[in-house]
Amino acid sequence: MLEAIEKLLILQDRDRNIHRLKTELAHVEPERQMLTAKAAGTQASLEAAKNRGKQIESDRKKLELEVESQKQQIERYSLQQFQTKKNEEYRALAHEIETCKANIFRLEDQQIELMEKAETAQKDVAAANHAATEARKLVDGQIADLGVREKNLKKELAELEANRDQLLSAVDESARYRYERLLKSKGGNVVVGVQHGVCGGCHMKLPTAVIVACQAQSELVTCINCGRILYYTRDMDLATVE
Repeated sequence: MLEAIEKLLILQDRDRNIHRLKTELAHVEPERQMLTAKAAGTQASLEAAKNRGKQIESDRKKLELEVESQKQQIERYSLQQFQTKKNEEYRALAHEIETCKANIFRLEDQQIELMEKAETAQKDVAAANHAATEARKLVDGQIADLGVREKNLKKELAELEANRDQLLSAVDESARYRYERLLKSKGGNVVVGVQHGVCGGCHMKLPTAVIVACQAQSELVTCINCGRILYYTRDMDLATVE
């Protein structure tokens, strides 16, 4: 194998690892935001459950005030009954008292319903609180692990990038220029092998002359279809597949 190809393969392996690390790092922050949103969602559910409980308690207190108001009204009507001497007024007041009693009965039914809802709401709050606490613990642990992973990825990336220029400078200038140009358009698949008479990059069939040139290993050979740099090793099968 050409020395230039060997150096390019080493450089390409380094660039692939650098790209992999950058890709993993790019996913760290979205993952962190997703975890934070997950915890926020359980907290929001807890707050919603608390607010429902507060609203039920507020409605229950309003009913209590309405019941008390109706009872006070009954006392006033009863006093007026005691004071009146007219049968018509007495009957009218008696009707008002019965209306108040009916209102109290209706309000007390509503109070019972709210008490049942309040009991359910308390259970919902307890469940939501437990879920939020557990989610927060889990998310905090995952975010901490993510932070450690991010730190390690950055360290590994820095180590790989540290001497990339050294690896690049070891490559012949012409080959280096060709590699750098292809790296921008082809990504980490620049130097590819020849297998069964096709390019390992674009998988197009190669002319016999190109295959022979690769086998000769006397110069850099490029694919006539995609421009990638080609190489051949003895373990590769040059026989074309029809």
